[in-house]
Amino acid sequence: MLLYLLRRAVFGIFVLIGTSIITFAIAFLIPADPAVAMAGAKADPQTLAMIRSQLGLDQPVYIQYVRYLRRAAQGDLGRSYIRRESVSALILERFPATLVLAITAMALALIMAIPMGMLSAAYRERVADNLLLLVSLGLISVPVFWLGTLLLIAAALSFRSFPLGGYSGWKSLLLPSITLAFGLAGYYARILHTNLIEAMQQEYVRTARSKGMSRTRAMLKHAMANAILPLVTLAGLDLAGLLSGVVLTETVFDWPGIGRLAFDAIFNLDIPLIMGTVLFAAFLVVIANLAIDLLYAWLDPRIQLGRQH
Repeated sequence: MLLYLLRRAVFGIFVLIGTSIITFAIAFLIPADPAVAMAGAKADPQTLAMIRSQLGLDQPVYIQYVRYLRRAAQGDLGRSYIRRESVSALILERFPATLVLAITAMALALIMAIPMGMLSAAYRERVADNLLLLVSLGLISVPVFWLGTLLLIAAALSFRSFPLGGYSGWKSLLLPSITLAFGLAGYYARILHTNLIEAMQQEYVRTARSKGMSRTRAMLKHAMANAILPLVTLAGLDLAGLLSGVVLTETVFDWPGIGRLAFDAIFNLDIPLIMGTVLFAAFLVVIANLAIDLLYAWLDPRIQLGRQH
C-alpha cells in the first residue's frame, strides 16, 4: 500500500504542475494588462512600466513561471494584484465558509438521493419508480443559478426576516445548500438506482434470494455494498469540487467563499489569485482521489491497493 500511495502522490504532483502550466499560459494569453487593472486606464506609461517591473511582468514568461513554481512549492502563492494580500491567506480565510457550505450541501444531497435510489430500485417499473425518475430528472435539469434566484425570491416574499445573502448563521446556509443539493441528489439517485438494479441481478444476490432472504434485506445486505462504490467516487470528486468553490451559487447568494473569490479574481484579472484558486482546486481533487481509493479498500476488503488490473 505504501508504494501505491507513493505512486499516487507523484502522479498528483505532476497533475498540479500540469494544471499550473495550463493556467499560467491561459492567464498570459488573455489580451489584458494587470498593470492597467491595478493603476487604472488613465495611468501614464511610466507608472505602468514601474508596476510591471515591480511585479516581474517585464521578465520572460518562462522565468516568471519558474519563479512562481519555486514559491508555490514552499506554500507561497504570491500576492494579489488588487487586494495586495497574500493569496494563500485569502484562500485560507475564505475556505471555512466554503467548507461549511460544501459539507452541508453534500449531506443533504446524500440524505435525499440514497432513499430515492433505493425506493426506485425496490419498486422497479412501477408507479413509484416512474415518479421518482421524473423527480430526479427534474432536479438534474434545473439550472443552479435559476434555482438559487427562485429560492431568493420565494424567501423574500414569504419570510421577511430571512437572510438573503452573506454568511450570518445557520439560516443563511439553508438556501445555498439546498440549491447545490438538489441537482446532486437527482444525479446520485439515478446512479444508485442503476447500480442497484444491476447488482440485484448478480448471482450472489439471486442465491441469497433463493435461500429465502427477502428482496429488501438482499438489497441492503448484499447489493448495496457494491452499488454504493461508484456513488462514493462521484460524491468524493463532487465534494472536492464544492470545496474548491462554487462560483455561481456563491455569487448569487453573496457567499464569502472561494468561488466568489475566484469570480472576483477573474473579473479583475488578478493573475496570482486566479492561479492560487485553480491550484487549490486541483490540489483538492488530487487529495479526493487518494481518499476515495483508501475508502474503497475500507468499504470492500477485496480491493487491494496497488494490485488492481
